[in-house]
Amino acid sequence: MTDVRPRRLSGPFARALPWLIAALVLASIGFPSAAAIGRLPSAPLVGYARTASGNSTVAVNLTDQPRYDPSAITANASATLSVELRNTGRYVHTYTVSNVPDVVLNTSWTPTELDAFFNANGSLANVSVAAGATAWANITFNATVGGDSFEVVSVVPYQFQAGMWGFVNVTATGPGQMLSDNTTDSYQFVPSTLDVPSPAHYPVVIDVLVTNTGSLGHTFTVSPLANYTLSPANFTDTFSANAPLVSAPVPGGAGSTVWANLTVKAPGIYQYICTVTGHFANGMTGFLYVGVPVPPPPVAPSTAIVDTWVLVGTVSLLAVGVLLAVVASYSGRFPRRSGGHDHH
Repeated sequence: MTDVRPRRLSGPFARALPWLIAALVLASIGFPSAAAIGRLPSAPLVGYARTASGNSTVAVNLTDQPRYDPSAITANASATLSVELRNTGRYVHTYTVSNVPDVVLNTSWTPTELDAFFNANGSLANVSVAAGATAWANITFNATVGGDSFEVVSVVPYQFQAGMWGFVNVTATGPGQMLSDNTTDSYQFVPSTLDVPSPAHYPVVIDVLVTNTGSLGHTFTVSPLANYTLSPANFTDTFSANAPLVSAPVPGGAGSTVWANLTVKAPGIYQYICTVTGHFANGMTGFLYVGVPVPPPPVAPSTAIVDTWVLVGTVSLLAVGVLLAVVASYSGRFPRRSGGHDHH
């Protein structure tokens, strides 16, 4: 009669099988984690200095939200800026550029107070755009305003107060370095490392365009002391004795911008912080490297020790399994030694 029962593994393999399975399980844990080590980030986010440049022509949409889109544009101090204004809404809007650099207008002003400001100070442009229409604003900047910002508003009553404002940021034409940074509501500068790698000479003029990506107001305040560490406990006394290189207030509201213009006399690492109460204590700081190399990023916590033990354990289990298989394969092949009594 044919035996149809499933065949069982022979003795040697049966003894070794649990060890081999354990080794495979351990290896399945170890190898993926070891492979993941190569995917860890390897560089910090750094804002590099760049040559000053700007657009001579740019388009801006005027919407009924009311908003400018984009709210911030860049111009070159050496060229005339031509802004194509496209009214995409059903209401008239204006594109009115303040004549006073680096002044942020107060959204709590009444329409009468806003008109009084422009009557007293004038404007670089004041263009009214009818619903669905297109118009142009042509603005010529003086070369001395490089590194300045000029606020843009709609003077139609209550549109500015409802959010229709923006900025024209003017890049410098003379020698200097242009950088950019961002502030966030999570009390961070992004990036938190800025680099001016090799200035041609000292002192070096550095212009940092700071853009607010959140709703909270901040400051961009740079220590005058190279290679000196500020802390929440000492920065007030430090700045009382040594005036910051710059302390630019960053207006609240996403899209708000300000230029932080500073002059650095010598190479070194200069710390910058937000001086608004509680912001620095919550981690709002960064470092400006001028003429010195940016250090490599901190090494991320490695799982190499765990992985090493996992792999060693895998090899050990495999070795035990193989050894058992070898020993078991030879058991039974040699006769037992006879004892003191023979049975017939």
